[in-house]
Amino acid sequence: MLSMNSQGARVQVLLVEDDAMLGDALRTSLVASGMAVDWVGDVPEARLALIDHGYGAVLLDLGLPGGSGLAVLKYLRARYDATPVLIITARDRLSERVQGLDAGADDYIVKPFQLDELQARLRAVVRRSRNSVVSALRCRDVVLDPARRVVTKAGVEVTLSASEYRTLLALMERAGQTVSREQLEAAVYGGNGTIESNTVAVYIHQLRRKLGDDLVATVHGLGYRIAAANGS
Repeated sequence: MLSMNSQGARVQVLLVEDDAMLGDALRTSLVASGMAVDWVGDVPEARLALIDHGYGAVLLDLGLPGGSGLAVLKYLRARYDATPVLIITARDRLSERVQGLDAGADDYIVKPFQLDELQARLRAVVRRSRNSVVSALRCRDVVLDPARRVVTKAGVEVTLSASEYRTLLALMERAGQTVSREQLEAAVYGGNGTIESNTVAVYIHQLRRKLGDDLVATVHGLGYRIAAANGS
């Protein structure tokens, strides 16, 4: 049974389900299997829970108060967050399953389902995410390991907030390119237009303070750029 991560801690699961009876049954089953579960019931709560929390997996219903579960999934992927997502829904049309998978879901299970099958599918998506090989990103002496979500400078681990990490990831994935403030806002908040206009500048300031003043260059009027691996 897969209920621990590589450091021995319990897998933390975000359950997004508005049906009280089903949600309670799922949470009880998953906790009994050794997982830790946070349960929310609508889109705004799900987005809030995902801002600064690194979950091992997300169980996501599609029909939710306050919007569609697909909006939550797109929000997650827009921030370069590869957390495995298992969609749980009563929608069984092929076109809807394809839509969910195309939006970035890792698997799909249709209600009603057996709890044993859901647990098996959940273990499978978590296992696949751990076994996927993701190359580390490097700029000078700064290394970002997406698989472990760890950043080091000169071999020493540096603690970043979730928002700082996503900002750095968006820049390093586009090393050598100018990234606009709007692109970075989408990476951090999934395109939520209600954030303060100076939010990105604050995260850039924090990254420079923690990783070096010359790591991120400001391209005036256009955005920010981090040097490519070869220094260009």
